[in-house]
Order: sequence, then structure tokens, then C-alpha cells
Amino acid sequence: MSEKELVLNEEVVSEELTDDMFELLDDSEKNSEFIAIESKTFARDAWDRFKKNKLALAGLIFLVIMVLCAIFIPIFSPYTFEGQDMMNRHALPSLAHPFGTDKLGRDILVRVMYGARISLSIGFITAFINLVIGIIYGGVSGYVGGKLDMIMMRIIDVIYAVPSLLYVVLILMIFGNSIGSMILAICLTSWIQMARQVRTQVMSLKEMEFALAAKVIGASNWRILLKHLIVNALGPIIVCLTMMVPSAIFTESFLSFVGVGLDPTIPSWGKLANDCRAVIWTDPIEIIWPVAAICLTILSLNFVGDGIGEALENKR
Repeated sequence: MSEKELVLNEEVVSEELTDDMFELLDDSEKNSEFIAIESKTFARDAWDRFKKNKLALAGLIFLVIMVLCAIFIPIFSPYTFEGQDMMNRHALPSLAHPFGTDKLGRDILVRVMYGARISLSIGFITAFINLVIGIIYGGVSGYVGGKLDMIMMRIIDVIYAVPSLLYVVLILMIFGNSIGSMILAICLTSWIQMARQVRTQVMSLKEMEFALAAKVIGASNWRILLKHLIVNALGPIIVCLTMMVPSAIFTESFLSFVGVGLDPTIPSWGKLANDCRAVIWTDPIEIIWPVAAICLTILSLNFVGDGIGEALENKR
């Protein structure tokens, strides 16, 4: 038998054995043991973990309701935040005025919701500005390191050594009691916490394999910092960001309450509480609404921040 015939015989035997050992399945039996597993993104998995925290979810719902009320109630209400009715002063809560009226007959509900626009805007805008400054300053300091890091950290120490309240009062005295001045005054020192947080995360991540691999293949320093290090440090950064919003709201409310905050014509929550201070013994119910709005909003933001921290911590 020639070599070619021997090879052909081996192929025929192999095909016959294969046909005997394996049998094609019917279409009905295919994928009968297949288990479908839902693919989840990082954000989807973090959201599922966040929903399990009941306090954080309740805080988020309250914030959404507060934002919607702040947008739509002043628009659709028949009253304005500055409209006066001297014949209906210090009215108790009723269907016409759910929160009652103040000493000038102004609807307290509309004023509280309009004040929510001011206070929440200051809180979120301040947090966003602090986020940008903190990421750039802390990221550069942590990534470059060495003498530059030492100099940048000493600058932060000098700024932090002076009480932040002094900065705020001086800025308001120089530039006036406007919303822009309040945002500038709060941002002047509150970005330090974000910068330190970002610096710590960048210093711990820049020595990891993925950062070194990006540097080896020729990625620029800015690309490594923004696309790799900052992205992988988003968990702590977001948690720090959520804590900055209630801090800014509290600072604005406190300064307006003591009379050195926003202009008296701007009805922020702190200013509303300050207006009710004079009638706290005769009409104490009036001060409950702005104080309750401040407390519940800050509490909700803290719950949301804790929930985000737990959701992202489980993924790191």
C-alpha cells in the first residue's frame, strides 16, 4: 500500500470515528444549559448598590423634589416672592398660604422656594468651581511631586492658616453683598480640601502598572493625569464633591443669618431666617420653614454623599 493510500485510509477512519462519537443536537436542545448574565457597567453597578442604601435614596428623592419645587412653585404661584399684602400679615398656614405669611404679608412658601434657588445655586456652583480648581492644583502637585509639590503644599498651608471666615467677610466688604461675591468668597479657601484629596489619590495611583504602561507607550503627562489617574480616582473625588455642597449652603445661610451675607433684597434661606428672628417669640412658626429647609437639605446631601461613598467603595 502506497503512502498516499495509507493517509486516505486514516482520514476515512478518523471521519467514521468522529461521526460515531459526536452527534448533532436538535435546535430545541441547543443553549438549554445557557445561563444569561446581565452585563453591567460601572455606573449601573454603583447605582444598584446606591439604591440599597435607603437613607441615601430618600435623600436623593428629597433633593429632586426640592429642586423641582424651587423651579416651578415660584413660576405657577399667584404670589411673588416680594409681593406684599399688609392686610394679611403673620397669617397662619392655610390653603391660600400653605406656609403662612410674614410681617409684610408675603407668602412664605414662595419665598422659601425662591430662596432654594439662591442657596442651592450657590452650593452647586461653588462645588463645581472647587472641583475644577482642586483637580488641576492637586493633580499637578501629586503627579509632578518633588520641589514643586512641596512649594504648592506650603502655599496651601499659608492660605489655610488664616481663618476662612475672615476671607469671606473681607471679600463681601470689598465686592459687595452679591451672589457672585458670595461664591468667590466661599471658593477662596474651600478648594483646598478637594486639592488635597486629589493629590493623595494621584500620588497613590501614578506608580501603578496602568499609569506606567501609558507612559511607556508615549502618552503625554496631561493625558495620563486626566484620562487615567483622575478617572480612577473619581470615587473619592465625587464623595468629596457631595460634601462641599452642604458646606457652601451652610456658610451662605450662616453669614446671611448674622447679617453679613447677601443683600437684604435677596431672599436666601439664611436671610429668611434672619427676617423671622425678630418675631420668633410672637410667631415662631415662621422661622421653622427656612430652618427646616436648610437642615433637611444639608442632611439629605450628607446622606447622598455617604451613599455614593459606599457604592463606589465596593467597586474599588
